[in-house]
Amino acid sequence: MHRILAVFVPALLLLAGPAEAGLKVCNKTAQTAKVALGRFNGTHWMSQGWWTIAGHRCADLVTAPLDARYYYLYATDDGPGSWDGSHGFCTVSSAIFEVIGRGDCAAHGYDRKGFFEVDTGDKQNFTQSLSD
Repeated sequence: MHRILAVFVPALLLLAGPAEAGLKVCNKTAQTAKVALGRFNGTHWMSQGWWTIAGHRCADLVTAPLDARYYYLYATDDGPGSWDGSHGFCTVSSAIFEVIGRGDCAAHGYDRKGFFEVDTGDKQNFTQSLSD
C-alpha cells in the first residue's frame, strides 16, 4: 500500500499544475468592455490599458501574484455605460498605453478618468466582475 501511495501522490501533484495568481476581470454583460488598470508598482503610480473583454468573457490583467491590496479599474462599453469611481488616473483614449504617474494628465497629453477601487484583501489571486 505504501508503494502505491509513494507513486500516486507525486503523480497527482504533477497533474495539479501551478496555482493561479493575479488579477482577473470578468465581463458579465453582453457588451464588449474596454478596461484600464491603475496601481502602485512598488515605486510609482501607473495606469495601463486597454484590455478588450468580450461579453461573458474574462481577461487576466495581472498575471503574477498580487503584491498590493488595492488596485483601480476603469471600464467602458464605448457607449453610455462605464464603470468608474473617484480615483484619478491618466489614460489614452484610442491606443494601448502605459503611463507612469497620476498627476497633470492633460499637461502631458493624456485624458483623466475616475477609476474605482478594488480591495483584494491581500489575496494573491482575485477576480473582479463587471455587471449591468
